[in-house]
Amino acid sequence: MTKITPRSRKVRILATLGPASDTVEMIRKLYLAGADAFRINLSHGTHEDHAARVAAIRGLEKEFGRPMTILGDLQGPKLRVGTFAQGLAVLETGASFMLDRDEAPGDATRVNLPHPEIYQALVPGARLLLDDGKLVLRVMNVAEDRIDTVVEVGGTLSNRKGVNVPDVVVPMAALTQKDRRDLSFAMQQGMDWIALSFVQRPEDLAEARKLMGGYGALMAKIEKPSAVERLEEILELADAVMVARGDLGVELPPHTVPPLQKQIVETARRMGRPVVVATQMLESMIKAPTPTRAEVSDVATAVYDGADAIMLSAETAAGDWPEQAVAMMDSIAQSVERDPGYLGRLHFTQTDPDSTTADALAEAAAGIVPVVGASTITCFTSSGSTVRRVARERPSAPILALTPRQDTARRLGLTWGVHAVRTKDIGTFEEMVGKARRMALRHHLTEKGRKIVVLAGVPFGTPGSTNVLHVAAIRGDELKGRE
Repeated sequence: MTKITPRSRKVRILATLGPASDTVEMIRKLYLAGADAFRINLSHGTHEDHAARVAAIRGLEKEFGRPMTILGDLQGPKLRVGTFAQGLAVLETGASFMLDRDEAPGDATRVNLPHPEIYQALVPGARLLLDDGKLVLRVMNVAEDRIDTVVEVGGTLSNRKGVNVPDVVVPMAALTQKDRRDLSFAMQQGMDWIALSFVQRPEDLAEARKLMGGYGALMAKIEKPSAVERLEEILELADAVMVARGDLGVELPPHTVPPLQKQIVETARRMGRPVVVATQMLESMIKAPTPTRAEVSDVATAVYDGADAIMLSAETAAGDWPEQAVAMMDSIAQSVERDPGYLGRLHFTQTDPDSTTADALAEAAAGIVPVVGASTITCFTSSGSTVRRVARERPSAPILALTPRQDTARRLGLTWGVHAVRTKDIGTFEEMVGKARRMALRHHLTEKGRKIVVLAGVPFGTPGSTNVLHVAAIRGDELKGRE
């Protein structure tokens, strides 16, 4: 078994796998370069391709003796126009243009739009954004089988380009038949997180929850303006959230995305939900070995804001420099976290505890660390909820999560500052203290003469029973005579 020391970095790196990173050797390189979790984009590739990637990750998990996190990202509904007789058409600014239910190839005056839900939702004055927002249509009139528009921003439109509808809620389920098949596959493969696309309202999470039946954890991707408007309601039902800035930047003016990113990160942190910042973070590294200075600042901003994880998309899935992109993101994050003002900036976001014993102890643990100079906070957990409560406080010390459940250890790979270890459960207070000391030493999170803060629940092994906080001194002889 290959051993590596825990990450000193607290923010997590989520790397997307794809054609540029689907070999065991490259996935291994990404992990060693700093990737903490892996995203499998179910929009592309076959189930056979994805199964091979899962197998590679689980093989590395055994090699390194570390739980590894896999996120399965569902495609969601894709709204697209039909085809053109010439393969494309030029839409002139100011001209009239019609979208209709006629499947005949289109031209510069009309094209098929095969999505009845859009006809139901649109109202005069609403916008339609085509080809990632490159073309803009303003709706003038809507009928059952046609939408009359004026071209506000013209350009060339080719076959099956995407359609975004930013101004209304489209009465469309977030899960397509393909998503249902992909979700079943993801659960069969043991993926730890499921990311749900096209979330517009809290109800969109219900169907996925029902199909998952208590399996895994559900992440809501925030990529629609309507989702931002109901963010807190969505976060109540989701286990985590992703700031999907690509689609947000299409449906909203680009200058509104940075403050929205801060709002989403802050709200998720306040509600104790892990938050991932994604899309175009090191975009130029798809083709270049180094990023732009603006991209470096963008990654740094997400780290300063306290995001749990930052994500690479095409940079690692299809780029020419996947390993270098992960290493660069790791270097940026470590540089930020070495900034003496980093923790102070994190605590600009106020995370008030709920009126529970577990929340009170989580807040107290974070406060005790600087007072006694503790090197780590060790949490015994079954479901991971205690660990997430502690992580919400963004303590100055790393968090060692000890759990008997492999699924819990894997899911915690997207939580800020957490080093998760699967280990046997405990039965007594003395066993709790002894194991906390040994594990902190074994995983290089403390040393002789230091103190650690320990959180657990009595009776031991009972989920949701956190009610013990203990400060333990490290003697240095805890590992003697033990493997």
